[in-house]
Amino acid sequence: MDTATLRTKPTSSLTRGYLICLAGTVFLAFTAIFIRYLTVQFGLPPLVLAFWRDLFLVAALGLVFLLFRPNLFRISRNQIGFFAAYGLVLALFNSLWTVSVALNGAAVSTVLAYSSVAYTAILGRWIFAERLDRVKIFVILLSLAGCVLVAGAYNLAALQLNLLGIIAGLLTGLGYAGYTLMGRASAKRQIYPWTAMLYSFGFATMILLVFNFLPGTSASDLGSPNLLWLGSSLVGWAVLISLAVVPTMGGFGLYMVSLTYLPASVANLIATLEPVITAGLAYILLGEQLTRLQLLGSALILASVVILRINEGRASHTTAIEKSSALDLSDN
Repeated sequence: MDTATLRTKPTSSLTRGYLICLAGTVFLAFTAIFIRYLTVQFGLPPLVLAFWRDLFLVAALGLVFLLFRPNLFRISRNQIGFFAAYGLVLALFNSLWTVSVALNGAAVSTVLAYSSVAYTAILGRWIFAERLDRVKIFVILLSLAGCVLVAGAYNLAALQLNLLGIIAGLLTGLGYAGYTLMGRASAKRQIYPWTAMLYSFGFATMILLVFNFLPGTSASDLGSPNLLWLGSSLVGWAVLISLAVVPTMGGFGLYMVSLTYLPASVANLIATLEPVITAGLAYILLGEQLTRLQLLGSALILASVVILRINEGRASHTTAIEKSSALDLSDN
């Protein structure tokens, strides 16, 4: 859907698209809130949390497929290796993400995850030979400057106190970039997004189970009931199941639906509101507050994301026009 198509869309249709995409973004913004609540109120270890979240998501999505779209289970044998790699990247990202939220809080960890824009630009150049122009270089520098302010890396004392949290936060951005690039690779293979989601999270669940039993982790003692950390807490299990179904599956689903009404570039820009909404929710529900420098850093990171997405939208529009012109010339 290009800009011209956007102009010709009925206002009611566009409004519906904006509202659906915004609702999906709000759902996604609750991800860090749920994680923070579970780690603080129940002391749930990050790797255990990540495992159950992915398992419940796969179970819920698999049930939906079974009842309504069984054909979405179908994949070819040569895609199994790809999904295993996809799952490994996702497992690493989910592990780092939950550790970051536990150590940094919901607001800071979400903002740092958006530093992925810099990693994506660099890895996109290395893996897919994508062009690294002046705009992308500026975006990388802007994002890195924002990360320094949000993480408090300029303060050596604070850096030493929360070094592990800062490292986890920055690596979350790298993990998010890897997950994004795997998503691009999946799209190039023309794999249906919901199918990709099921199998990537499925493999991630198996890998996270292995992670939990590695030496030094919370469930490394085979006799320990730590995988059932929440025990008989109905509230804890309800929040954990809600984390899997509402922010992840619900947010992703609403975002996918919004793409039937809006161009991807517009939907992506709306999605950049996630860290802003998370920060607001974290303040209201968890009492978290960002300092002025952290707010400035957040603004720099968000600006880098917006600039990059606007630039990519223009590049895609220009490419589409060039292809259309080339087809017209060939017809003549």
